[in-house]
Amino acid sequence: MKSLQKRRMPAFVYRNITFLVAVFLFIVFFGLGSALFTNFFSLQVFCNLLIDNSYLLIAAIGSTMVVIIGGIDLSVGAVIAFCNMALTYMLSIMKMPIIPAIMIVLCIGSLFGMLHGWLVTFKGFQPFIATLAGQFIARGACYLITVDTIFVDNPLIVKIAIFKFRFFGSFISIGAALALVMIIVFQIVADNTQFGRNVYAVGGNEQSANLMGLPVRRTKFLTYTLSGFLSAVASLAFMLYVLSATGTHGDGLHLDAVASAVIGGALTSGGVGLIAGTLFGVLTQGTIRTMITFQGTLSSWWAKIATAFLLLLFILIQRAIVTNRERSRVAKKVEVIDPVPAAETQGVG
Repeated sequence: MKSLQKRRMPAFVYRNITFLVAVFLFIVFFGLGSALFTNFFSLQVFCNLLIDNSYLLIAAIGSTMVVIIGGIDLSVGAVIAFCNMALTYMLSIMKMPIIPAIMIVLCIGSLFGMLHGWLVTFKGFQPFIATLAGQFIARGACYLITVDTIFVDNPLIVKIAIFKFRFFGSFISIGAALALVMIIVFQIVADNTQFGRNVYAVGGNEQSANLMGLPVRRTKFLTYTLSGFLSAVASLAFMLYVLSATGTHGDGLHLDAVASAVIGGALTSGGVGLIAGTLFGVLTQGTIRTMITFQGTLSSWWAKIATAFLLLLFILIQRAIVTNRERSRVAKKVEVIDPVPAAETQGVG
């Protein structure tokens, strides 16, 4: 038994193995890019990863929480497109003040999340069906506003969009800074609040969470609501990034968000994942796209192929982890049953 215990990995590594793999993969890809391309290894290239993927990072936080609870949200890209369209229309066509327009958009995103949470939690819909319906509603609603492209002409929004936080000769945008703040805030929520602990408990084993008296329905409902809210926040970062709105924006973004959560270490079976891991999932995808840009001759679709291979790799890693944990549980049960005959054997000796 002592030899087995010595071979066991440290508790921190065991609990966070998927997160550590995500960090390792990002380092590998960023190091590979630095070795292959001149000027790739720089602080500004890293900052550009945050700038170019700020909206995806915010949306992926909500998707990560949904995956941890054992669900999926397919509406993320469409809700971002609709919120961006509504916000741009209110600012550029209706000439509404900025603060009321933003508050309305945040309420719209939250209402979409509440709809999904209500259908999944209280009406027994499968998350796939409920959020797919939300995707169709949001995407269709974009074209109810207008079928044309709207450009942001609000002077203050344009100034905010081009503003840069400068440090060490590099810079990040307000959208990137917002994404980093969201990562910190929701990592704290996941680690240090009762709601965060409930999310992990419900995702790990919903029946056990029910038996423990945890508010399972409320937790799932709030998780989907937060996903919708974060999609609306992501639409703010997206608007600052593109300064325009059209109904096709965000197409396929929900898949990138789920991929970021999985590559970042969230188990698709639920109960495991770190919000910080999502950061590295997004950065890894962004690094692959940046490497393709530096290379210059490859199609951007190679980034999708590379992401697919990463997803398959992480699914295999997850299956190995789950299998290992099941074996550990069986071994612990054997250890509990085994001492009695072992004691008898020692007594006879």
